[in-house]
Amino acid sequence: MKRILVNLVSIFTILVMVSCQEDEKSFGDLKSPTNLTVEVDIIGQTSDLPNGDGSGMVKFSANAENAISYKYIFSDGTSTNAPSGILEKRFTQPGVNTYTITVIASGTGGISTNTTVEVQVRSDFNDAEAVQYLTGGTQKQWYWAAAEPGHLGVGQNDGNATQNYFANYYQASPFEKAGSPDSSCLYENVMTFSLDGNQLKFKLDNGGKTFFNVAFQGVAGGNVGYDFCYDYDTSGIKTVTLSPSESVVAANNVPGQTRGTMLNIADGGFMGYYIGQSSYEILSITANRMVVRAVMGGNPALAWYHIFSTSPPTQDPVTDYTNLVWSDEFNTDGAPDSSKWGYDLGSGGWGNNEAQFYTNSSENVTVSGGNLRITAKLQSQGGSSYTSTRLKSENKFEFTYGKIEARAKMPTGGGTWPAIWMLGQDYATNTWPACGEIDIMEHRGNFPNVIHGTLHYPGVSPGAGNTNSITINNASTEFHIYKAIWSPTSIRFYVDDVLYHSVANTSSLPFDSDFFLILNVAMGGTFGGAIDSAFTQSTMEVDYIRVYQ
Repeated sequence: MKRILVNLVSIFTILVMVSCQEDEKSFGDLKSPTNLTVEVDIIGQTSDLPNGDGSGMVKFSANAENAISYKYIFSDGTSTNAPSGILEKRFTQPGVNTYTITVIASGTGGISTNTTVEVQVRSDFNDAEAVQYLTGGTQKQWYWAAAEPGHLGVGQNDGNATQNYFANYYQASPFEKAGSPDSSCLYENVMTFSLDGNQLKFKLDNGGKTFFNVAFQGVAGGNVGYDFCYDYDTSGIKTVTLSPSESVVAANNVPGQTRGTMLNIADGGFMGYYIGQSSYEILSITANRMVVRAVMGGNPALAWYHIFSTSPPTQDPVTDYTNLVWSDEFNTDGAPDSSKWGYDLGSGGWGNNEAQFYTNSSENVTVSGGNLRITAKLQSQGGSSYTSTRLKSENKFEFTYGKIEARAKMPTGGGTWPAIWMLGQDYATNTWPACGEIDIMEHRGNFPNVIHGTLHYPGVSPGAGNTNSITINNASTEFHIYKAIWSPTSIRFYVDDVLYHSVANTSSLPFDSDFFLILNVAMGGTFGGAIDSAFTQSTMEVDYIRVYQ
């Protein structure tokens, strides 16, 4: 062991205390750390190997009286906090190199003492080819390979040699995260690797937002409860070091599973998706494609996989549909067109503790003056205190994919719950939510002017679904156009042509078969909420509903 004892450099702090009348503040005892010493153990050091065994590993042990934490700052551009003062560091610059290390010991009140030591250590590790691929010799930009299946994925991290080198739990489908503003920021990432002399550097331009794994939403001050794009500052250039991998994949020693090189980004740097990790194992790399693996921070049972490309991700334009295949313009007064609409009748709560009894009575539904009018009324029937109507196109018009537009005006009153929505036609045999549900528009009288667009499917909370909302003006006094564009790749929700929610339509979701349309006004229930005691009746008016393919 090479022991280096360092003379203490004292830092004197002038503490100015201001007392104002009875306002006194106590800071406790403020003590500067004293007698700072640093022990340096170069791993593998012998008389024949004065600079170590070539691993580049050095163990540091700092100790000072009155110190409560320590920080190491290295001349290779990295720094690390070490609360106990003990730290192991791998130096990776090939050959024998001298490094200067500043050690800071902090005491109470932020008072600190520091000193410097030098170590000369040998590292035999070298991956010049990876550096060339990463930087192109100067600098190179990398992007998510969003068009590739599995560009983002997760798998197990344990001793199973047959399952630890690929994403066996989950693999993102092509452009999966582009379907929603909640996740699309991932594909805005531009990662630049560059050389500053012989030092590898990294910069992440995230466009202002980072896609966070839900386990780390608190880092961004978030609380939505699922992976989400949060505002996050990633500015600054980070130092990168390469080191030999010691992962379970490397231990498998199977040709082709890993390159065996770890890419370590200093100062909390990360490669686009925030998983609480700054070290990535390069599984494979070429001049234009890279696959990395990273053990998830705080959960070593999981390993995430990222695929990057030197080509920016480009996706075909959003699918639109312009061929009108079905519509009801509601131009004929009387009952709704029976060739287009049937009814759900009765009560029973409809799975949501709703308070109404559905009828086909003209008191609840009629076409008049060019509009469909569905009226919820304070009226006793079938054990319910309210009546209303629920129209459906089941067995009359069912379709897969298209653009659905409805021009409508909402009812008023606490407890009203109008909806324009669709249900999977196989609901009788494929029980909800497995059949899928697309809520083009929902409104709650207790929260006027807030419009919701929602998908229900297995794996999301049945009561909440995958949802977003938008606040508009005059939802109950003016007509607005509510629209959904449902394609094989995404489902997008609009009000008056303003996109406010989008979800990637993947093979794991039940939105690839026929659905039918439903128009209704419910009362109360889990979503409608408390019914105003003064409520008597209110009407949803629909000017038209159209389907384009």
